[in-house]
Amino acid sequence: MTDLLWPGDHHAGEIFTDTAVLDAMLRVEAAWSTALVSAGIAPPDAQVTVESLRPLIGAADLEAIAIEAESGGNPVIPMVRRLRDGLGSGTAASWLHRGLTSQDVVDCALMLCARAGVGVIANELDAQVQTLSTLAGDHRGSSMVARTLTQHAVPMTFGLKAAQWLHGVVDARELLARLVFPAQIGGAAGTSAAAAELSGTGGDPGAALEAATVVAGLLGLTPAAPWHSVRTAVARCGDATLGCTDAWGHIANDVLILSRPEIGELAEGSGGSSSTMPHKANPVLSVLIRRSALSAPALGATLHLSAADAVDERTPGAWHVEWDALRTLVRRTVIAARQTSRLLAELRVDAARMRDNLEAAGTAVTSEQDSMATIAGHEPASGYLGATDSFIDAQLARAARGGGDEREGN
Repeated sequence: MTDLLWPGDHHAGEIFTDTAVLDAMLRVEAAWSTALVSAGIAPPDAQVTVESLRPLIGAADLEAIAIEAESGGNPVIPMVRRLRDGLGSGTAASWLHRGLTSQDVVDCALMLCARAGVGVIANELDAQVQTLSTLAGDHRGSSMVARTLTQHAVPMTFGLKAAQWLHGVVDARELLARLVFPAQIGGAAGTSAAAAELSGTGGDPGAALEAATVVAGLLGLTPAAPWHSVRTAVARCGDATLGCTDAWGHIANDVLILSRPEIGELAEGSGGSSSTMPHKANPVLSVLIRRSALSAPALGATLHLSAADAVDERTPGAWHVEWDALRTLVRRTVIAARQTSRLLAELRVDAARMRDNLEAAGTAVTSEQDSMATIAGHEPASGYLGATDSFIDAQLARAARGGGDEREGN
């Protein structure tokens, strides 16, 4: 999958590509086949494996399925038709997909693809936590100007700024860790009536429920009641990825500001070039990370709008718009994750320039201290960093224990 208009797209690799989605759907069909046999609903010769299904659909079929999906509104219908044709006229073809509905297959596939992306993002966050912890510790004494509303405010240290970045990244890691990826097995309207009928037990749902649990286990998803029109799992996935891009956007913005030539306190390890100005070393990684942070909220809003627009037992239109919104959001978050890890790992900190800028600011950064000392009736103290070290230590401790109470990290 390539995208000329989203530089860095290659970092997402095969995550949520059409090929990955198709393979996830095949895994769902194979898992359901195994579950039907395991629960005693289908005969043993009805079982298929994902290895036996994959050769039945080639690259040319993928494009055809995408085109034919328009007639039924989803890719499952043409996929199942091809699989049955490929399996021939035997028992396996007859039982394939029985008891499922298209939404079961699509939703399980979405969860599988999202989980794969989240796993990559989580690994990148762990790396960022380590890098930021080192930056915060190493630069706890690197004095610099604190800026509020773009203007000089009071002294601070770069260690505290890195600790604030760390705070946001640990928050994002916590959001990601709370995600649950539930299996969706409910049949046409979320009642599992078809699977119960297939079991030949007079409509007793026991075997159908057992099969649904088996599917979840085989796919590594969380067993759950059908959630056809309750889109919490999808919306929460969007929220967690947004938490990541929010944190990274903050970092990118600070780097963009502090790497301006007139400030010069930070620099990317290897800035981008200009097509016309040889002297430039553009902070390209920061630009691309900021791009992701700016585009992600609209995609997250789409997922929430879809959840709020739920209708009946399968939502017309709102369910369909989720697919590409979630795919795009997860892929772009993976891309931004890897770009942020590189940005932080290669970041150049000019502590001397920070100190020089602080000294040059003069009374612009001492006025608050002077006024506080005057009110208290004593001479200004030799430093004006307050509880900076305590705040840095709090974030370092929180990061080391994997997160925790935000009040301890404030």
